[in-house]
Amino acid sequence: MAEDDAVPNSFRALVDSADRKFARVRDFPSYGRAQGQRYFHKVFKAYMTLWKYQQENRAQLVKAGLNRWEIGEIAGRIGQLYFGQYMRTSEARFLVESYVFYEAILKRRYFEGCEVKDLRVRFKELRFYARFLLVSLILNRTETVKLVVEKLRALVDDCKANFRETNFKEWKLVVQEILCFINIDTNFTIPSSRPFRYCAMLDSHPNSAPYVLRFHAEKVLKFRDAVLMSYHRNEVKFAELTLDAYRMLQCLEWEPSGSFYQKHPAEPKENCVAADYSGASGLIDMNLAADMTDPTLPPNPRKAILYRPSVTHLIAVMATICEELPPESIMLVYLSASGKPGHINASKVETSGGSRQTRKSMLASHNSLEQNCSAPKPHINGVKESSDYYDNYLWLGPKGNGGSSNLYPGDIIPFTRRPLFMIIDSDSSHAFKASVSYLVLHGAERGEKAALLLSPLRPIFKDPSGAVISQKGSQFTFFLTAPLQAFCQMVGFSLSDSDMEVINAAESILSASFSEWEVILCKSPSLDLVWAQVLSDPFLRRLIVRFIFCRAALSAICPPEGSDPFLPLCLPQLPNSLSPKSDVVQSSVSRLADHLKVSNCFHFPAPRVSTQVKDFLSTQRYMIAEWGLSQSIVEGI
Repeated sequence: MAEDDAVPNSFRALVDSADRKFARVRDFPSYGRAQGQRYFHKVFKAYMTLWKYQQENRAQLVKAGLNRWEIGEIAGRIGQLYFGQYMRTSEARFLVESYVFYEAILKRRYFEGCEVKDLRVRFKELRFYARFLLVSLILNRTETVKLVVEKLRALVDDCKANFRETNFKEWKLVVQEILCFINIDTNFTIPSSRPFRYCAMLDSHPNSAPYVLRFHAEKVLKFRDAVLMSYHRNEVKFAELTLDAYRMLQCLEWEPSGSFYQKHPAEPKENCVAADYSGASGLIDMNLAADMTDPTLPPNPRKAILYRPSVTHLIAVMATICEELPPESIMLVYLSASGKPGHINASKVETSGGSRQTRKSMLASHNSLEQNCSAPKPHINGVKESSDYYDNYLWLGPKGNGGSSNLYPGDIIPFTRRPLFMIIDSDSSHAFKASVSYLVLHGAERGEKAALLLSPLRPIFKDPSGAVISQKGSQFTFFLTAPLQAFCQMVGFSLSDSDMEVINAAESILSASFSEWEVILCKSPSLDLVWAQVLSDPFLRRLIVRFIFCRAALSAICPPEGSDPFLPLCLPQLPNSLSPKSDVVQSSVSRLADHLKVSNCFHFPAPRVSTQVKDFLSTQRYMIAEWGLSQSIVEGI
């Protein structure tokens, strides 16, 4: 009898030991290069030992009463560990390993067939589906997401029916969140859309590649770390991943060379028959992850993703990453937040077809709202300080939480001792630029001049329903991560209903323009060192050219008067040869608009007549006058 209990007792001891180690690392922060790495190695080793033991002794364990959901729970813990490592390192292999374990749980139905009355197991299954959804979402496994969403919704309904005394309101909200997310995310609404991730086949331009390779600035920085922060009221999200952070996260990663073309993997088969994993086998194909990753790609930049952090927490994270930033490296900081407490997104939207009087009334109401919501102005010796300095900030806090939730541009200055590439997406983004009377961030750096991409103060859409669209993610972030989709959203052009040839031709127009702009940047003698030192990095270079396109598109669609609130800014300035009014940039926007047949949405200037054409027309007028033709004919030429 003692011999029969030896294997189950050893198994339970391994489970307890692994669970204790897991509890130590579960709540470790997801930023910093050296945070608890030795503990992770220990807990990984503990769970791999446990997994191998249950495989080798499966028959005895099942005989002793081992449940299938217990095997699923072990696999789920391993999936959690891998996903946690992905969030700390941004290494794609960890994300894929997590997906492999979660997918095995789903296909082998480890949680299915359990007794309906076991509420504890039902909650474990609910948490499994939620975690698997997050992994599948980031990995862009659209078909898997749709399948798991349906299973999660069915399970929530089943739990409500069988456990009437238990409140499942939170799980109903989880289902609503993921449904809202996938109804907005273009990976689901536009199946033919390009990936957000950097794809070497699609985002590397052969014509500009030689110039980029030969380009060498006085100083070259490597992009190693990023902080992605989002804090808005009622923003689209799933779990603690907002839509804007999700888009930016993917934009700063490499797309495995084959994954874009294999989004929907086939069901595994054995002898041409769909494999049945309902048996007792607990074997998971550990080599599958190797087939889904690309070892030829460079490592992804590390990313710390912060959901609704406090100001002090954000500063602490930035300080940690700055302290650990390797020499000759740059940190990207993406901050997406409202500028004032209580702002409503719909009130900040403009349509390009509105009347001048309407625009003035909207500006007046916006200014009134700012005055009512602004914090009291500090005084020194009874004299007011510069109101702009104290009134402009990002709001990171619940409504009415006071000044402790204000992130001022000056709070970023200490971090400028290291190179910074900042993207500020806010209705107060322009607070980060210097004015005539004072320096805020740009011009007040403590060591390294920061690169700043500042969003417009308000979005603009041709369609009056843009107020609804603006609640589905930031327009500026959308331009930086998916420029064609953002352009079409702005003018009301439906990509989902378009022919693939139309979409591919539009992408080709953009690719040709970006390639041409990259060459101009590489050849420009007036390119500021701040931009030159990051131009060799593919992620940052792509953000720069997409910013140029965003600025040009918004400049062309804006009304001629009062366009400043609707235009993004970059500091220091990029070369004038790539300004919104330059021929090379304006013609690109015009070609794209003509191709999509939306030129009527834009305010393009009349084509300029060349000197040769003017001389030719003058000559023709002179000759006609000499021949004595009527003046009316002369004027008609």
